[in-house]
Amino acid sequence: MATYAVGDVQGCLEPLKCLLDRVNFDPSTDKLWLVGDLVNRGPQSLETLRFLYAMRDSVITVLGNHDLHLLAIANHTARLKKKDTLREVLNAPDCADLLFWLRQQPLMHHDAERKISMVHAGIPPQWSIQDALARAAEMHCVLRDDSLFLPYLDGMYGDQPTTWSDQLHGIERLRVITNYFTRMRFCTASGELDLNSKEGINSAPSGFAPWFSHPARLTRNDTIIFGHWAALEGRCPAPHTIALDTGCVWGGRMSLYNIDNQHFERCACPASK
Repeated sequence: MATYAVGDVQGCLEPLKCLLDRVNFDPSTDKLWLVGDLVNRGPQSLETLRFLYAMRDSVITVLGNHDLHLLAIANHTARLKKKDTLREVLNAPDCADLLFWLRQQPLMHHDAERKISMVHAGIPPQWSIQDALARAAEMHCVLRDDSLFLPYLDGMYGDQPTTWSDQLHGIERLRVITNYFTRMRFCTASGELDLNSKEGINSAPSGFAPWFSHPARLTRNDTIIFGHWAALEGRCPAPHTIALDTGCVWGGRMSLYNIDNQHFERCACPASK
């Protein structure tokens, strides 16, 4: 039995299959962790969801911003953007089943035995692992509650508030939790977000730095697997952090990490969108 983590798939199914073939992945015994952004921008979002859904008992995934975007479009709280490649999912006869499964997934996975956590974008410096788990559990309840789900999707988009406070409530509280887990790259030591800068670690605005680089970060001694930041090209200088988005959908590579022996595999990806 082996456990593997894979970076942002974004509808690039063939490179994912390439990686699983490389390691002789067996869904009857092995586990596949995914850092989110299963869909969008790539050519096979529908096929990717079907592939993962078929072996869902062997899959652990967290939600990324593109996954939440798909849920918002499907529930008529957002519109398709020019570069979205989600129409096939929306028109599929099994769309409801696939999206119900997607909606059940969390924003954070924590393996207490291995002492490893997985999120899509990151964990802000001022949160401990326990803080992050509590906020992820809060979001998990919202996503699964029919009375809260649509109001959340309707108010999900936006860059404000930029900083977490225990006093936040309602959609502002949910939005900043979402932005930390699914959109964050740069922030201050106190967790103030800059959501405009998307390039490499040296492109931080004045006063900001990559979320993982703050020396007093409460999770600095915890192992965190994350994706989202293709410009890192899989290179993260902070100890105990494993960056798995290597820009597959932009013509880079898709990365797989063997959690048991810390070995990487990468498959080339044809340029997409």
